[in-house]
Amino acid sequence: MSTSPRTNAARRNWGEDDSGAHILHVDMDSFFASVEIALDPTLRDRPLIVGGKSDRSVVTSATYDVRALGVSAGMPILRARRLAPHALVVASHREAYREYSAKVMEILRSFTPQVEVVSIDEAYLDVSGARLHLGRPSKIATMIRARIHRELGLPASVGIGESKTVAKIASSHAKPDGMLLVPASKTVEFLHCLPVGALPGVGGRTRQVLETAGVETVAELAAVPLSRLQSLLGVAAAHHLREVANGVDRRRVTTVRVEKSVGAEETFATNLTTVEQLAPVILAQSHDCARRLRKRQMVGWTVGIKVRSGDFTTVTRSVTLPGPTDSGQVVAGRAMELLRRYGIPRTGVRLVGVRVENLQSRAAGVAVALDEDGDSVSAERAMDRIQQRFGQQAIGPASLLPGSGQRGQK
Repeated sequence: MSTSPRTNAARRNWGEDDSGAHILHVDMDSFFASVEIALDPTLRDRPLIVGGKSDRSVVTSATYDVRALGVSAGMPILRARRLAPHALVVASHREAYREYSAKVMEILRSFTPQVEVVSIDEAYLDVSGARLHLGRPSKIATMIRARIHRELGLPASVGIGESKTVAKIASSHAKPDGMLLVPASKTVEFLHCLPVGALPGVGGRTRQVLETAGVETVAELAAVPLSRLQSLLGVAAAHHLREVANGVDRRRVTTVRVEKSVGAEETFATNLTTVEQLAPVILAQSHDCARRLRKRQMVGWTVGIKVRSGDFTTVTRSVTLPGPTDSGQVVAGRAMELLRRYGIPRTGVRLVGVRVENLQSRAAGVAVALDEDGDSVSAERAMDRIQQRFGQQAIGPASLLPGSGQRGQK
């Protein structure tokens, strides 16, 4: 859910000259909520909050009518319900979001190989090489939105500009389900009408510092003497923001995205107080991480856990493995060691998560310890094939099968 500041001064029509605007930023609208509607069309045109039905869950997405009431990502579901008591709350389906994301990116790559995936629901495209066969950037953007809607039933907004910065801000102002072109000749004029918080990289703290100094718009930021800006933000940040405010962005669309980690976490309806209650949750999360690693042909060197106690204190612990792995059994073993070493907080555990980090391609080679025979990974790969054919619930670790009584509450 985008929280970038917008302004009415950023008009919806800046002209039709896209000759110098070859960068597209595609941003899916209310992605998780839109996927839920695609999965269940009866939800269409209903106010929707995604994130779990427990009062202790948090919002991951919401439809725009609900956002207008103040509901935002990361907000406790209980508060969201108070703000939008008429909204329907549905649980997240993370695997479905990943599948739809993969389909969206596949559509984007059918227009140009120059696609930089930024997150599960947004990407940059450089369409300069596609113009000869597909036409102007505005035409390509229109075709992209139409295909995503026709094939997946999802809305998408597209920003078009001469740089990644302009394209991203433009897509934010095109929402919902729209398109905004900023001609190259209008770049500075477009940027200077924006609030300073609209610039990528200006977070809450930086925005507060600038606004306290009387700098509220990008135009005002561009006019601040560099020495003054350096005293406020530091040398590196001052130079970067000064350039961006004046329309300078030298970043190119990068097609290779380095995956840094995979993870899963869960918030419980009631605090868990024993290792025995947490063990099956960690096991399920570990196998989820490992399955996603195998799907991407990746392995990880580091296993970490995240524990949030009943008083909202959050800690993380991690360990580096002797060799990289994509085995759920190995990940779960190390995660449980970390949990036992940390212990159960006095106030219980509100949330627990598992993460595998320091990833590398499996093609780079994987060392196998002398006491490992590879049987566990072979079994997990066989499980992958069965799940791919018959669904995620078709097979899994025995301790997680229905009736085992091992899973914690969601």
